[in-house]
Amino acid sequence: MSADLNLIADDPDLAPLWTAIHDRLCSGQTPESIAAVRVPELNPAGIATLRAWLDTTARRRSVRSAVAVGPTGVRVPLRELLTVLGLTAAHLQPLVERAIGRTVQDRAADRRTAATLRQELWDYASGALPHLPTLVARMRTAGVTDDDATSIRRLIDALAAATSQLPHTPAVSLAKLSHDCAGDPHYFDLDTTAGARLVAAVAELAGRPEPNRPDLVRALLADYGVIADRLSATVLLYQVQAVGDGPVDRRLREAATPVALTLLDLTHTPPTLAPQVLTVVENPSVLEAAMACDSPSPLACTSGQLSSVDHTLLQLAVDQGIHLRYSGDLDGSGLRIAEYVARTYGAELIAMDASTVQEAGPEPSSVPLAPALEAGEATVRDALRAGGRVVFQEHDAVLRQVLWA
Repeated sequence: MSADLNLIADDPDLAPLWTAIHDRLCSGQTPESIAAVRVPELNPAGIATLRAWLDTTARRRSVRSAVAVGPTGVRVPLRELLTVLGLTAAHLQPLVERAIGRTVQDRAADRRTAATLRQELWDYASGALPHLPTLVARMRTAGVTDDDATSIRRLIDALAAATSQLPHTPAVSLAKLSHDCAGDPHYFDLDTTAGARLVAAVAELAGRPEPNRPDLVRALLADYGVIADRLSATVLLYQVQAVGDGPVDRRLREAATPVALTLLDLTHTPPTLAPQVLTVVENPSVLEAAMACDSPSPLACTSGQLSSVDHTLLQLAVDQGIHLRYSGDLDGSGLRIAEYVARTYGAELIAMDASTVQEAGPEPSSVPLAPALEAGEATVRDALRAGGRVVFQEHDAVLRQVLWA
């Protein structure tokens, strides 16, 4: 028969057939190699059209159709169909592309090409970073897509440049190292993937486990002459008693207001603290309240989530035998921080119990409590859920315990 290819391609009842063939061609099969195709969803009208073309008189007499319907779909003899339509295998790809509206893309060939490119990338990484086999293996396990192959190659080059210069003498800032090795002073920022890879590289070179606290990360880098952000972040200390002779000790003794200490202060000229109970709080407003009411309590403020300078202060206090107390906002984030400080540094938690929540009253604030509340003791969580509101450190029920207990 002589077929009108436009009518065949545009017939909606045959669309599932062309889709199935399109998928087979995209899988890497050639038109000549496809003898038959199974079509999962072909409606009765489509089946009838194909049987009208393929079922000869002899087939009709034998009651065996060339188009067989089974539990997994309809089997269509493709070579016979092409012959009946007066087409050759060369016509098949243009026909299905016309019908589907998408070109045939050999996914198998694309996968082979992508695999070759990935192998070339990891061969390049192994050649550039022969001293970091564990890191290269981890990066390879993480995988790569077509979109980030270029960024991974840049990371490999930056890591190769950075680690070839270690240890730095004199020490260099992380920003300077990033600038010189990647052209961007923020490239190895520690909250980025590149920064994490650099830390992993230095740990592998040092033969140490990767640190999991920001202060330990910075200490590891410092051992190799890389100084990471020791000036911008500060921790506030108020009425903290120091007995050493260093510059930080003198600042603490002479100050009438809170003293902001950097990571450099705490690592380069750390103070020697007198025996005392040091209360660490989450919010600077507590220090303001302490000044307003002349509270005698030694206080330190971390301003929320713990940074490297906060960890350094807490560890310094533990190492010097200081009794630590901690108090934060009574919400999900505050309870998580408090739980971590208590577990890691042995701090006593104050004003973070169920009785504090109850003392704060039925409406301690206007801020609703977030649904997710997992940290803290069950009694505290239950009390907070009962009220449904956050209890902030600014509440008098909290301040009384922090400043005068």
